[in-house]
Amino acid sequence: MSWLVTGGAGYIGAHVARAFRAAGLDVVVIDDLSSGHRDFVQPDVPFVEASILDGAALDELFATHPIDGVVHLAGYKYAGESVKRPLHTYEQNVTGTVTLLTAMQRAGVSRIVFSSSAGVYGTPTVELVTETTATTPESPYGETKLIGEWLLKDQGVATGLVHTSLRYFNVVGSGAPELRDTSPHNLFPLVFRALDEGRVPKIFGDDYPTPDGTCIRDYVHVADVAQAHVAAARRMLAGEPLEPVYNLGSGSGSSVKQIMDAMAAGTGIRFDPEIAPRRPGDPARTVADGTLAARDLDWAMTNTLDEMVSSAWASWQTAAGRS
Repeated sequence: MSWLVTGGAGYIGAHVARAFRAAGLDVVVIDDLSSGHRDFVQPDVPFVEASILDGAALDELFATHPIDGVVHLAGYKYAGESVKRPLHTYEQNVTGTVTLLTAMQRAGVSRIVFSSSAGVYGTPTVELVTETTATTPESPYGETKLIGEWLLKDQGVATGLVHTSLRYFNVVGSGAPELRDTSPHNLFPLVFRALDEGRVPKIFGDDYPTPDGTCIRDYVHVADVAQAHVAAARRMLAGEPLEPVYNLGSGSGSSVKQIMDAMAAGTGIRFDPEIAPRRPGDPARTVADGTLAARDLDWAMTNTLDEMVSSAWASWQTAAGRS
């Protein structure tokens, strides 16, 4: 029996698939490669190139491969871009999830771990976000992630679907040199690209009510995030209870200035970031409490900020053929 990893050719999905295999759990990957990479999937892992919107492809996959459960990461994950493309975002993230859940029900697959997001919280009004903090998403992306959680809850009531949702914050780093974050919108690749091109990275605002004046955000290593999925799957297989949602957060966070200092040290490229005006809507601090995940999923931050940067830079250098 295997676990199906949707979006398993993506940055986070590929790490999840490898973490499952390292834990002795077989995987099957489905990905339409719209943002994923075929070479992120290990050669001996069964791979289906298809969209989760393709119900026939899902039916064939479930008929061909015995599946214990699903880790659902496939989706359109760009919060800012989702404002420009709301219909596309809803189709990929809501219609896609409905199509997946329908195929699961037809196949009798009753376990799912869902990749949710801190985007469901919008701009928090508390310093430490917990699972009971109000969900007030401010983008179509955040809205679709919250709807995904609702779909799992409702399907659980209707059919007994066993489910949990993991709310990520800022996922960074690399667990293998060949696995890198290729997003055109995420902070680490944006900084690396700027340094490669001889540009100076920017800090948007240095007058926030924080110790160094820059915003504080939660950064978590992708390998730690992947392990949380493995722990959730194991609890499901063992019939152990799970909360409906878990925050995968650090409990402390790092300031943007700390990130930039770590970038300079980790890349060996010294720079003084340019200070730009604040961006509208940027909260001073967004940090999550990971207590529940630590209790049930053995969640822990096993990588320091410096290790997050150094591993991400190593994968960036590998992709550029410089290592």
